[in-house]
Amino acid sequence: MIAKNTPPRRPRWRSLALLALCLVPLLWPLHHLAERYYRQELASQNRQTLDLYVANLLGTLHRYETLPQILGDLPALRGVLADPFRLEAVTNANRLLKNIVQQTGAEVMYLMDVSGNTLAASNWDKHDSFVGRNFAFRPYFNEAMAGHLGRFFGQGTTSAKRGYFFAAAVRDGERIVGVLVVKVDLDHTETLWGRTPEQLLLTDHNGVVILTSRPEWRFRATRPLTAAERQAIIAIQPYPTQAPQPLVISDDAWITQTRAIPETGWQVSILAPRILVDRSAQTVTAIGAGALLVIVLLTGLVMQRRRHYMDRIDFEARGRQQLEQRVAERTADLEGLNARLKSAVLERENAQQEAVRAQDELVQAGKLSVLGTMSASISHELNQPLAAIRSYAENAEILLDHQRTEDARGNLKLIGELTGRMASIIAHLRAFARRDRHAPESVALQPALDDALALLAKRRRAMAVELVRDLPEATLWVQAGD
Repeated sequence: MIAKNTPPRRPRWRSLALLALCLVPLLWPLHHLAERYYRQELASQNRQTLDLYVANLLGTLHRYETLPQILGDLPALRGVLADPFRLEAVTNANRLLKNIVQQTGAEVMYLMDVSGNTLAASNWDKHDSFVGRNFAFRPYFNEAMAGHLGRFFGQGTTSAKRGYFFAAAVRDGERIVGVLVVKVDLDHTETLWGRTPEQLLLTDHNGVVILTSRPEWRFRATRPLTAAERQAIIAIQPYPTQAPQPLVISDDAWITQTRAIPETGWQVSILAPRILVDRSAQTVTAIGAGALLVIVLLTGLVMQRRRHYMDRIDFEARGRQQLEQRVAERTADLEGLNARLKSAVLERENAQQEAVRAQDELVQAGKLSVLGTMSASISHELNQPLAAIRSYAENAEILLDHQRTEDARGNLKLIGELTGRMASIIAHLRAFARRDRHAPESVALQPALDDALALLAKRRRAMAVELVRDLPEATLWVQAGD
């Protein structure tokens, strides 16, 4: 009986799920390492960006900071300060300042007297001209009147445009007779910031944003202002508002790096969206999760293939066992059939031997019957030679008595021939009557025929049978047995 084949088992999904649960906690350190790595990479890139921005900003400012000191010695400007009511001197000074602005790229240049009144300006022909306006309240004017290089960033009260101001005193010997101011436009620098995902903001000594890539952050305070700072803001009017609103930047949304600029008292900060780090870390985590999933699936596939392999080996072992069992059963059946065939063959051989013995007995009986039939003829054949032998013997005795030796020898010779003839007849009879069988051998045909005809000679003569013999002279050989 053949056993029913069991189907291959399914992979153990519970084991795979347990393996997955064991591997999932590895995603947390992977996410942490990826976040740390990308944070460091982002910090390194932001440091480079800050260095480039600071270098660009300082380079722009340094290009203009020496202009007020150099241009203060121009005769056209000194002429206006000497006689501010002379129209020709004022016109020459306005045109000179306008030409210098066009050559240097400054926003505006203007000349003030010691009271802060603007006598000449590069924008004298514009609707927002500085000519006739007083800027004595600005810090840069006071610093220049004190003999220092005045610096100041603020929004213009006339043009409503932001800018950085450099101011230097115009001297007549040791006496200060006026102040020359150069205003630098930084709007172009701010415009360039908005082209990157990172956000840049520049804060002054009050912590108020003066330059930023996000307009909604402009002129907002990054820290609480003191009462003294508020009073100073009201006095010098650096911003379009006298009460800057606070700016709240979430640490969860931005990664901030800050660098101080001691030369101006500013701080420049770069804010990178945290999503840049989170997205990269999530990508690495997703790749890690995908790799873990692939590992789990490959493990499941290996387990399934191994289980199928073991099932196939088991199936083949059971198949070999069943085949060996069937072979043993067939072998036993064949051995039984072989034994029965041997028994049948033995019985058939015995039957054939019995048949051969019966046939031999029938042949022998036939031979004896023929001998009985031939006995009269045979006895005549034997009696005739015996009578002749007796006659020749008596004649030989008489011939010897008469000393006829040669004739007696002739009789003896005839007696010998007759004796041989009788021996031949007796030998043929004995061979015909015996049961012995010999292997076939080469036998001459003519002597055998002569012997057979000799046995039948008397009967042939009695029946008056005429024998015609037509045999070749060459001896004929045949394969025969006695």
